[in-house]
Amino acid sequence: MKKFIVYIIFFYGGLILAQQDSTKVYKKKVLESTEVDFLSTYYAQDGNNASVTGGIGTEELTDLTGTIVVSMPINADDVLTVDVGFSAYTSASSSNGNPFDRTGASGDDDDDDDDDDDDRRFLSEDQIGSPWVASSGASRSDLWSSVNVDYAHSSDDRNTIWNANASFANEYDYMSIGFGGGLTRLFNDKNTTLGISGKVFLDTWRPIYPTELKAYSDTGGNLNEGFFEGVTILDQSGNTSTTWSPFNNFPTIMDESRNTYSLSLSWSQIISKNAQFSIFMDVVKQQGWLANPLQRVYFADVENYFIGNAQSIPIYTSHENRDVFQLADDIERLPSNRLKIPVGMRFNYYLNENIVFRTYYRYYNDDWGIQSHTFDLEIPIKISQKFTLYPSYRFYNQTAADYFAPFDQHLTTDIYYTSDYDLSKFNAHQFGIGISYTDIFTNTHIWKFGLKSIDLQFNNYNRNTGLDANYIGIGIKFIQD
Repeated sequence: MKKFIVYIIFFYGGLILAQQDSTKVYKKKVLESTEVDFLSTYYAQDGNNASVTGGIGTEELTDLTGTIVVSMPINADDVLTVDVGFSAYTSASSSNGNPFDRTGASGDDDDDDDDDDDDRRFLSEDQIGSPWVASSGASRSDLWSSVNVDYAHSSDDRNTIWNANASFANEYDYMSIGFGGGLTRLFNDKNTTLGISGKVFLDTWRPIYPTELKAYSDTGGNLNEGFFEGVTILDQSGNTSTTWSPFNNFPTIMDESRNTYSLSLSWSQIISKNAQFSIFMDVVKQQGWLANPLQRVYFADVENYFIGNAQSIPIYTSHENRDVFQLADDIERLPSNRLKIPVGMRFNYYLNENIVFRTYYRYYNDDWGIQSHTFDLEIPIKISQKFTLYPSYRFYNQTAADYFAPFDQHLTTDIYYTSDYDLSKFNAHQFGIGISYTDIFTNTHIWKFGLKSIDLQFNNYNRNTGLDANYIGIGIKFIQD
């Protein structure tokens, strides 16, 4: 990947240098010097509706991200931006892809939640497993990494800007390759801006399935082999049973691709010296396997079966359940096509040199039945020459997807089904506060770079479904002397 980035830099750099006008007429650079942004966030959440365990169970998750964005002027007209980032998370709900792993052995890089021999040895005589208790499976934690490269060119009069970009991302069960570009045109002495851009993401699943479903498929339904050898399966009454089988004998997914195509349009207008208004619209088309193969679904019109302590079956959906787990009926299955159309607007008003109102509204609609509204208000308040405080509030609500139902409420007659609460009906509030420090003269230096700004932000997010999350972010910008 490093060789790829170096190749891009030298290829485009050489191309632009070859096309420069030999008269060398002076013009102001689009970007005067190299800028480097260091960004990092910490996110933590908890809730009661884990999708991996069918819509109930702990949603405890922590995520730490780090990103470096380097913007380099190639010449007066052209800027190359390289964005490299990672996201390291630990998820209690994802760990329950294999809820019976309590040893931590599957944390090794070469282990897999779907290895029947390994999964089998994690079952003790007590056969402990619960949607409310995190396991130690390989899917408990993961490292997502990405690299994005963007090349932008501005015309001599700075009224036309085009850009091209490419991206790559990878994690435990997913890989994504993307590319795109855009065109921006400024009119009316730069008071009016029109933009159009498009992106394509070609993604591939490396599917990880719930342990019991994968084991059933691997043994052809033999409950005396592999993972199930010597394991006691219980019915709803707590009696031993040998009749459990997943819905339709659990066919695994055939199409492991998920492709996304998007087109974005925007218009921005400076209304006065104090006000700016903009509108935007996206059209997003997705095709392929759009469900998550690790997320379980349970049906109301079939018998329930368990592994664990029979006495805990009556309290299965309670936090008090620490030692019994319900075997899945299937994984979530969703249509292979989805069309999403968000339309939004922004209005910014500069009240005075110390206070600005930034407002945002978006309406979203898709052909899965979800409609949503988002409203956001941010009020930057300049409290000194160098410090700005910016409180914010965001409200969001949405309708449920046509294919959503809570835990154990789907029917086997359904064609598509999910118990992922991201697709449920809910509303959410987010309160935030941030502070920004700006060093206009970049007096503080590290090597050849001067400190331009530091931003700190805290947000609290809460859904009426019980999900609660906190977010802390920091951004530091340096400019090369």
